[in-house]
Amino acid sequence: MQREVWEWIKSIVLAVVISLVVTSFITPLEVYSISMNPTLVEHDYLLLQNTHKIEKGDIVSFETDIPMEPDELGQLNWIQRLKGVKTKNLIKRVIAVEGDQILIQNGEVYVNGEELQEDYINEDYTTGDTYIEEVPQGKIFVMGDNRSHSLDSRNLGLVDMKKVQGKVLVRVLPVSKIGKVE
Repeated sequence: MQREVWEWIKSIVLAVVISLVVTSFITPLEVYSISMNPTLVEHDYLLLQNTHKIEKGDIVSFETDIPMEPDELGQLNWIQRLKGVKTKNLIKRVIAVEGDQILIQNGEVYVNGEELQEDYINEDYTTGDTYIEEVPQGKIFVMGDNRSHSLDSRNLGLVDMKKVQGKVLVRVLPVSKIGKVE
């Protein structure tokens, strides 16, 4: 009996250690909004690579100071509730990184003077005229792929890299869409 209990304890400790190691490199995440349609849709389940090495075109999740509505709090899983999550995390595409110039004018997006070719969006027109001469160190400019339904750098401002949780590595659900997210 004592030997069996010891085996159970070893198995549980090993499982906890493995899960801590894995979650220090990868974070699971569920999509709760339409701001990244058509690339990501509600209830897509993603794995994030926990990194601050971010490049243009990456899709990232980041913390905000936007409080969650009561109905949103009710959608949280037990782990999120245990962590005491009270503010929204957003998922957006990185359009510009430090040192880049960004201009949104007449519905077109320009990075460093070149028009961005965005085959991942449904819309032909990007609202919210914006000009940033140079994205400062430690900041990024992000936008949702569903531009007309996205709260992003056009209205929130630049995102501090310290608030970035990581970049999307792969979609794991639904099963029909498993794979790398572009």
